[in-house]
Amino acid sequence: MPTVNPRNVDSIDLSHHLSTEARDRLPNPMKDVWRMVQGANKPDIANMANGDPHHSLYPFRKMSFEVPAVNQADPVSSWRNGSSDTQFFHSYKDQPSALSLRNAFQYTHGAGLPECQKALSDLTQFFHSPPNHAVTLTLGNSDGITKVFRMLGERGDHFLTDEFSFPGMTNAPLSYGIKWLGIKMDKGGIIPGEIERVLQHWDPRRGRRPHVLYIVPVGQNPTGTTLSLQRRKEIYAIARRWDLIIIEDDPYYFLQYDLPPVTASAEKGEFSEKFAQSLIPSLLSMDVDGRVLRIDSFSKILAPGMRLGWISSNHLFHHKLVTYTDSGPQHPHAFGQVFVTEMLGKNGWQMDGFCRWIQSLRVDYQRRRDFLLEAFRREVEPTGYASINVPEAGMFVWVTVNFDRHPRYRSRSNRGGSSVSPRTNTELLLHDLFKKFMDFDVVLMPSAIFAMEEDPLSVVSPHHIPIRDRINSFRGTFAGTEETIEKGMIRLGRALREFFEEAADTSHLEHKIMAHL
Repeated sequence: MPTVNPRNVDSIDLSHHLSTEARDRLPNPMKDVWRMVQGANKPDIANMANGDPHHSLYPFRKMSFEVPAVNQADPVSSWRNGSSDTQFFHSYKDQPSALSLRNAFQYTHGAGLPECQKALSDLTQFFHSPPNHAVTLTLGNSDGITKVFRMLGERGDHFLTDEFSFPGMTNAPLSYGIKWLGIKMDKGGIIPGEIERVLQHWDPRRGRRPHVLYIVPVGQNPTGTTLSLQRRKEIYAIARRWDLIIIEDDPYYFLQYDLPPVTASAEKGEFSEKFAQSLIPSLLSMDVDGRVLRIDSFSKILAPGMRLGWISSNHLFHHKLVTYTDSGPQHPHAFGQVFVTEMLGKNGWQMDGFCRWIQSLRVDYQRRRDFLLEAFRREVEPTGYASINVPEAGMFVWVTVNFDRHPRYRSRSNRGGSSVSPRTNTELLLHDLFKKFMDFDVVLMPSAIFAMEEDPLSVVSPHHIPIRDRINSFRGTFAGTEETIEKGMIRLGRALREFFEEAADTSHLEHKIMAHL
């Protein structure tokens, strides 16, 4: 297993990180009675406590999922071209199943159905071996992260994150009064030393020192960066030194590229062992304090509509998260829990089959990535107006535009200005180029959407360049078809040429006119 510290040690007391809401939220007493009944293990008990619809009135008795057989060398490719053998996952209401439908579709535990919770706990243990952690099922990462933000954040708190972050997640806590501090990144992702610098120079008059770090360590959205093992170790050491809670949001963990493939002929059990060992160790695998909350999802490896994810955390945080669910959505998605439990069960793919599917899936995404990179080098790179990163994981590329070569690019000195006030017109050019892309029927996400607002008091480096002068990039994805990627890169190259060269012609004409005046 890709574990750094597998010792079975107790978590330290981290209750001081809980928000007032998390401390004050009361358990749902009806759920407590339900758990008491379940724990009694008395099948003949006359349960007249809950208003549960009787399972005999469910308008179904069986669910079947036709899925690809994973006993081939490349099951994803075979599935896509229609040549794959198939197998069925069956779940029944009145016959033995990995997860009975009569239980799956009833009101249940906020942590998830015990069968599915155990399956995902075993999955987490297999890949990360965290000491003393519990698994809480969610309705996907968005649901899980929102609960975590509420559990940890007070109005006026500052949370730390990558300076470019996915707004679908970072916008969520703003209404709770939580503020973000973007931490400087480079081609290797968030810079550990910058995290420590912000903490070292914190002015207590601004409120309590940041105590939460939210990061996407693999295939970061939007930049596509992946944290090295060394950076992970440094970040965890900083978290221990400064008492940070780390939210490790890792939906792209299994989509890591350029790794040696496990041969399809590997024996059962051996394949999954070798596959797990090929992956970079997670922050959760290093966690001996219980300060890492890891958030996982099936959205990128099965289907986003599954709406099923899970959080791995210490037992205190697990209890608080369950309390949120018990009085909110009640429990995670039943269809997703049925599918996943059957998939990982003895009549499904099991761990080996799951890993074979994932390896084949990442081969497919790596092929798409390489196709996009080749199209970019052919259609865009010769213009000299843009460059691209090579992501090691995930679904995104970060296209950086050389706006300083544009005739309308302007820059000023920072004498007398704010340390975070823009010194260039990069943001204006980004906006104009986005409109040009639309004119050419190609869409990429402008980096301004992902840029975290800077706090003037958090900037202490004399060499700091304001983020509004560094929003010279666009996020693109290689998740689409080759046809879409090819068209997109051709149009991107043409749009860049016209944007830069049309402006150059206009500038040249203006100079000629001025010379004759």
